[in-house]
Amino acid sequence: MKLKNKTLAVLGAALAAAATLAHADVNVGVTLSATGPAASLGIPEKNTISLLPTQIAGQKINYIVLDDASDTTQAVANTRKLITENKVDIVIGSTVTPNALAMIDVAAEAQVPVISLAASSKIVDPVDARRRWIFKTPQNDIMMALAIAASMADHKIKTVGYIGFSDAYGEGWYQEFSKAAGVKGITIVANERYARTDTSVTGQVLKLVAAKPDAILIGASGTPAVLPQRALKERGYAGLYYQTHGVANNDFLRVGGKDVEGTLLPAGPVLVATQLPASNPVKKSALEYINAYEGAYGKGSVSTFGGHVWDAGKVFAAALPVALKSAQPGTPQFRAALRDALEHVHDVAGAHGIFNMSATDHLGLDQRARVMVKIENGAWKYQSDL
Repeated sequence: MKLKNKTLAVLGAALAAAATLAHADVNVGVTLSATGPAASLGIPEKNTISLLPTQIAGQKINYIVLDDASDTTQAVANTRKLITENKVDIVIGSTVTPNALAMIDVAAEAQVPVISLAASSKIVDPVDARRRWIFKTPQNDIMMALAIAASMADHKIKTVGYIGFSDAYGEGWYQEFSKAAGVKGITIVANERYARTDTSVTGQVLKLVAAKPDAILIGASGTPAVLPQRALKERGYAGLYYQTHGVANNDFLRVGGKDVEGTLLPAGPVLVATQLPASNPVKKSALEYINAYEGAYGKGSVSTFGGHVWDAGKVFAAALPVALKSAQPGTPQFRAALRDALEHVHDVAGAHGIFNMSATDHLGLDQRARVMVKIENGAWKYQSDL
């Protein structure tokens, strides 16, 4: 009888443990640039985390959010902390390309999937042994560079001056735009760099003006992208100005003011969702995010960068139920199953586009994820689909 009771007790303990495991929470680690030079991007991303679901497929979702202060070293430290101390099942972040690239080795070594919020295609391409754990939601630079080159060709532009960040974002954009410009027969006649924290670009601007290009492309993001454009205006440069999708938020408009009037740039459809024709396939899902964000933070507060977090949440929510069929949260098996499930995300409508990922494409966006926009009277004006 004692043996039977002991056996029942052991069995009961095992069942209790199994029940606890079955109801284990899913932990999502998040590292964002909520302060520092990229804060105008990171703050709306952080705000959007509060809009993501806290329960999916019967599982409670915990979000552990850290600020990396736009610093690469801190982004790596945050990623390690989230993985080793918080035991997260997946990481979302970081905001900017240098941080995202630096996080790859940490995530790959720990075999924890990451959904990046930065733009460079180098974050996910090629999908090798390291990048098989990395996914992202922002449009690739080359997708947007081709849009800029097409717009320049339409405007009969033959020569371009380039100035970008002196980091992976600026260099990546130069490389991708060089390819796109070549396709359209456009010549880059000047190539300059500056740091995100610089307060003057006089030397670089003098070289750009001396080259007399038909247009200027600024490969930067957030409010620091205003600096070269303002300096060029002060020097009397009167050609066309192009920016990247890295400036598509209201802080850029606020800081740039009259100096960014007339600027052309490609952007995700969410930036001008209310202006899109009813036939645009992303309009409905983009408006869903806008309504959610502005409902929480006020009319006119929405940002394209927060939209990347919203899309990360959409992609994660689609993959999670599939992963739960194979393993339980908090285990290496679950993290691997979640990685595999992300590769099979299909027809997920987000704020920026329709996601169809695969083993060789860890972004999964197509031309539906971009529109051409112009700054008119201090506001974003939809120009055309691309």
